[in-house]
Order: sequence, then structure tokens, then C-alpha cells
Amino acid sequence: MPEYKVVFLPGHITTTINDRETIFDAAVKTGITIKSSCGGAGTCSRCRVIIKNGAIQLNGTGKLTEQELAEGYVLACQAYPRDEIEVEIPASSMLSEHQVLISQDRELEQPPLKIKPLFWKVPLKLSEPSLDNHVDDISRLYTALNQKERLDFPRMGLDVMQKLPRVIREGDWRVTVSLADMKGCIEIVNIEPGWDYSNFYGVALDIGTTTVVAHLVNLETGESLGIEGTYNKQAIFGDDVISRIIYVVEHEKGLQHLQKTIITTVNELIDVLLKDHHISFDDIWYITCAGNTTMTHLLLGIDPEHIRLEPYVPAFNSIIPIKAIELGIKANAKARVYCLPGTASYVGGDITAGAEVIGIERQNKLTLFIDVGTNGEMVLGNSEWLVACACSAGPAFEGGGIMHGMRAMNGAIERITIEPSSLDVHWETIGNRSPVGICGSGLIDCIAALLECGLIDRTGSFKPPAPHPRVRLEDGEKKFILVFAEQSGTGCEITISEADIKNLLRSKAAVFAGIRAMVKLIGMPIEAIEQVYIAGGFGRYINLPDAIKIGMFPDLPLERYRYIGNSSIMGAKMILLSREARDDAEMLAEKITYLELSVGNDFMEEFVAALFIPHTNLELFPGYLAG
Repeated sequence: MPEYKVVFLPGHITTTINDRETIFDAAVKTGITIKSSCGGAGTCSRCRVIIKNGAIQLNGTGKLTEQELAEGYVLACQAYPRDEIEVEIPASSMLSEHQVLISQDRELEQPPLKIKPLFWKVPLKLSEPSLDNHVDDISRLYTALNQKERLDFPRMGLDVMQKLPRVIREGDWRVTVSLADMKGCIEIVNIEPGWDYSNFYGVALDIGTTTVVAHLVNLETGESLGIEGTYNKQAIFGDDVISRIIYVVEHEKGLQHLQKTIITTVNELIDVLLKDHHISFDDIWYITCAGNTTMTHLLLGIDPEHIRLEPYVPAFNSIIPIKAIELGIKANAKARVYCLPGTASYVGGDITAGAEVIGIERQNKLTLFIDVGTNGEMVLGNSEWLVACACSAGPAFEGGGIMHGMRAMNGAIERITIEPSSLDVHWETIGNRSPVGICGSGLIDCIAALLECGLIDRTGSFKPPAPHPRVRLEDGEKKFILVFAEQSGTGCEITISEADIKNLLRSKAAVFAGIRAMVKLIGMPIEAIEQVYIAGGFGRYINLPDAIKIGMFPDLPLERYRYIGNSSIMGAKMILLSREARDDAEMLAEKITYLELSVGNDFMEEFVAALFIPHTNLELFPGYLAG
């Protein structure tokens, strides 16, 4: 099989690939993160690169313009080297850092957490043997442990058993036993001579489709030492979980690539945290991980294919802790990784974590918990019952499928207002940079503003406007110019088209239809919802009145809404520090009834009705009728 050298510019990063691999595959090998929302299918046209030298076989050109083709642009996922080549990656094609939500709402009322972590150390004094007392070593250990911890015969691996006789005698019958909770049983994972009073630590992880967050915690005191976040580097394989599953299925080593990428992302965060606090990897003894079902499968290297195939069955919803060394996560060789339990293919451990944080199973009020991102996952209920669903909101909230859409990065427009009389546009960008695109929160503001100014109707179509320099008909499609070329950070106009608006309306319709499907299932009106908790990075930046105005969220009094921040990392940390919280999370995941929206309910009918602004049935939005 022929092999070809690929040199990436700038940087002169070099690799070698065979004739069945693309330039995109070469970038993956070298760790270069090129933008891609379609997982290499050639449909998003974001992985634009320039061939400087060498021959290629091109299988498609996607949405590249004639001018881009003339300038040597190709799609990396559609280009196969047929010679030694040099490839220039423009800055606009590189995946840059996201705005990562790592904080939470400190005002969220929670009962005090009793520190009882999933890993702990116990100093013991064993009785010494004699000719009159010749009980075996393990029995002496178990007796002392039971007296102090009330544990009967915890599990013990052969590696610990093999060093037991030497260790207890080296310590003169004083030993420190390290214990790990294995979800249903306790295991002795290590034994050391003498009484070891050194600190021991754990890491809580939030593995999101878009971002990853790591939280370093002192397991003895419960103290939070630091928190770091970054974008999920799996984004080069696709914006959403379906794209990534397809990548796994269609590429020979797709699963290995995706697992290696997320493990690398996690290890980089752990590296930073430990260096900042001068802690060794050997002092990390336990890791908890909250993620959606697909992300958890990819983290563990378990095939997620059947998550997207009817009847949508994951390989697991709950699993016993795994050794960190088996995954390649940087931690003590005996450290364990516990993945929070999920409920179904599209309601995973991140939702369990958030539901545990707000204590939804203890609420007397009818409570709605929503985590809005690429998917819209939600739980509805109270102390008596719980139902959950997941609606495929699509990547529009993350900028996918929008011509000038982007994730929450520096330069992304996150707030927009439009003057009704002049149509002057005012915007705010992340990082106060010159605008280079528009992210989900800005898109919601934009549609609300266009509607308020009378530029679009309730279907999202542009009305026939009076002549204005911001309104244009281009290639048969109407567009509104948000940012003129001379004002943007790219030197190009930033626009929103009817197609962009319709994409976002489909996303908002999916979220609202999911809520309606759940309340109809239980036979209650939507106004019966007494409190709404919104979680997630995207939720943090939503202008709530505008989200209600376009029909994304129910028209309820604003005081019923509460933003709670990154509930996934909060829940992962709670469970790391509390065996009781872990037990609650396991029971919570089992208690939730999952509503599959693709069959046997009114979801599609509700979805179609919600494609209007704010909805076909305006009685559901009295605020809109009131003007």
C-alpha cells in the first residue's frame, strides 16, 4: 500500500499516511485540530485547507466557491494524497479555544455534604501473633478494619495480598489501608507500612460533547483545589454525538482515535491542575466522570454504534469502576474511575449529576430540569415520579448549520439588539474582540430582534422590506447583514439568512416539543411547572426573555426560572466526596422513566407546531399576545 509524506504549514509538522487516508486523517495523527462538524463526510465544508505542493485525489468540493477552488482550497476530508504534499491550514480552519463554563451558581441551596469519599485511608494497629495466637495475617487485618470501619471482609486483590506479610511486619503491625468504593462493595486497593498521613486527592470530570472540565479535590478535607476546562478535541470528528458515532462506524480505527483524543484532553487538564498545586500523579486515587451516554462509551473505548440504531440500546447505563491505568488516565496505578449512571441512550450521567445537584427526587414542586446543548436533555417531576427525554436539538445552538455560526469562542457575537427605525445593529462579543461569527445565544437574540423589528414573520421568513443596505437578495436567498466587512475580524460580512433562521427554529422547536411531550404524557398543562432549572454552558448565556419570545422555553413567570451553571461537574464532585450521594445517583437513574420521542407519542406533531414563532398555538404564549 503506497504511503505519502504530508507536511502541514505553518509549523512544518510532518506525518505519513497511506493512499486510503485523507489529509484530515493526517491532521488527526499529528494532533492538529481542524474544524469539522460532519465527522469527515464532506458536508459541512469547514475543514478548508490549501494545497501548496503535490498531487491529490479529490472526492468532493462541498460548499467551496469557485474562487476558493481557484486559490487552491480543498476539503481536508475529501483530499487523498497521491504524492508528497505541503498543506497550509488557514487560521479560520483551526479549532480554537472555547468559552468553557467551569463555575456554578453558589446560591443554589443544597443540604450540607457529609464528607465520606469514594476513596479513603485508614491507619490500623494489628494484634501481634504469638505461639498462643497464631491467627493468619489477613484475619488480623480484617479484624482491625472491622473494629474501626465496620467492614466485613472487603475485597482484596492478589497484588495487595502478596505484599501483606512483608508490609505489616515492616510497619511493626502498624499499617495504612487504602479503601475504594466499588459500587456495592469496598476493596482494599493498597496497604502501606506505618501510618501514612499524607494527603490524597481525587478528580471530578465533566465530559461534554463540546467542552471538558476537571476539578481537583482533596479527598480527606473535601477542599476544592482547582478547576480547569477546555474544548473537547473530539470536535474534529464531528460537532454532535451522532457524527462521532458515524465516524466510529465508518473508520477502521475510529473508536481508538476518539478514545485517544478524549483521554489526551483529560490528561492535559490533570497535568495543569497537578502542576499548579505541586501534586504527584501518584496522589490521585479516585476519578468520577459525568458525561452523556455516548461520551462515556467513547471514554471507555466501548462501541457506541447501537446508541443510534433502533431500538437505541447502549452497551451500559451503569458500570462498576474501572482502573485508571486501563484507560491511560494519569493517576495512581491503583486509582479507579467511576462513571455516573445514565438512564438511556440519550439521557446519561451528566443529567443524573444535574438532577442530583438540584435534588429533584426530593422536590415537592413540579420541577423541570433542562440541559441545553447539541442535545436538549430534560427531566420533569418531583418526589413522587420522574420522567426524562432527549430531543435532538441539532448543532445550531453551537453554531452548526449556520453560515456564520460558531461556538462560544473569542470574537463570537453573544448579544445582539437592532434599532427598529434605523436597523442599526449593536452587538457584544466574547472577549470584546472584533466579531468573527455568531454563537447560539447571539442567534436567539438575533431572531427575537428581527421579529420585533418586523423584518421576519412568524415562520422565520423575511418580509418584503423597504430598500436598505443591510437587506440583500443573494443567490435567490434573502440575507440580513449583521456586521459589515470593514467592522468584522475576518474582513468579510457576517450575515444571517432565512436558511439560518429556519435551522435555529428547528432546534428551538425540538426543545419546546420535548417539554410539551412530557407534560402531555402526565396529563398536566405546561403552566403547572412550578420551577425550571437551566444548566450547561450554553444555558449560561441565554437571554431568557428572548428565548421565551421565540418559543424555546415555556411562557412562565421569569421568577420560576433558575440558572444553575455547570451542574454536571457539580454532581461529579458531590459523588466523589460522598458515598451517600453516589447511592442516591444510582437510585435516581433507575427511578427515571425514559420517554423515547421517536415512537408512540405526540412529539412530531408538537415539533411541527413549534416551528412557528413562538408557536402555532399562541394561547401557549400569553406574553406574546399581550404584546
